[in-house]
Amino acid sequence: MTDAPNEHAPEARADGSPRVGATLAGAGGRRIGRVDAVFADYLLVRTAGLLPVDLYVPRVEVAGEGDRLAVEIGPDEAYARWHRPLKRAPHD
Repeated sequence: MTDAPNEHAPEARADGSPRVGATLAGAGGRRIGRVDAVFADYLLVRTAGLLPVDLYVPRVEVAGEGDRLAVEIGPDEAYARWHRPLKRAPHD
């Protein structure tokens, strides 16, 4: 066995800012998804489920730090607000 770092483990952030692998919870503590990427203005959150969906969550909407993040809305409203479907190909 090697002592190589786990590439699936959350990245540590010394400043307490959101990090990849953090869990985003909604109203009532219901899990919305896991942070896949952190950008200056938003978090890319992948929902849990059989067919995962990407949500683009504005950072100003997110409370908490490190690996415990929350928003004030539930999963259904999060999907309605922050899901951006891929555009269809021009030939469709």
